[in-house]
Amino acid sequence: MQVQIEFFPEVLEEKKDVVLIFDPVRRKNVAATPEERVRQKWIQYLIQHQKYPRALLSVEKELRLNRLKKRYDIVVYNRQGTPFMIFEFKSPNVPISNSVFEQIARYNLALKVPYLVVSNGSDHFCCSIDFERKAFQFINQLPQLP
Repeated sequence: MQVQIEFFPEVLEEKKDVVLIFDPVRRKNVAATPEERVRQKWIQYLIQHQKYPRALLSVEKELRLNRLKKRYDIVVYNRQGTPFMIFEFKSPNVPISNSVFEQIARYNLALKVPYLVVSNGSDHFCCSIDFERKAFQFINQLPQLP
């Protein structure tokens, strides 16, 4: 099932032939690539609509899978500082496929969060993970932050 969300308008700036968008989590302008624009719309949604505190969002940080270095898009932490939800974003022209879910599932081997979200800006999917049963379930809305 798909998560139903509303996106907020983005604020873009052009500097030396590069379009930039402000990231309120990293507190800097970043290149407004198609994937970055999806990420920034989600950040605004999480902060403004879901009321997740900005301080509990982590953007584009490195994580290690065995000996490989990977970067996740967003991790949301709960109020106790434990990773709670991970997001994987794709450009709007990239369909959400099994390989996208496999990618985020690999990241979750290291993080062990109970919720996974994938989005390309128009298609959004959220799963809850049951580690004991080794199962997942699609859900219609993002969970409240514990």
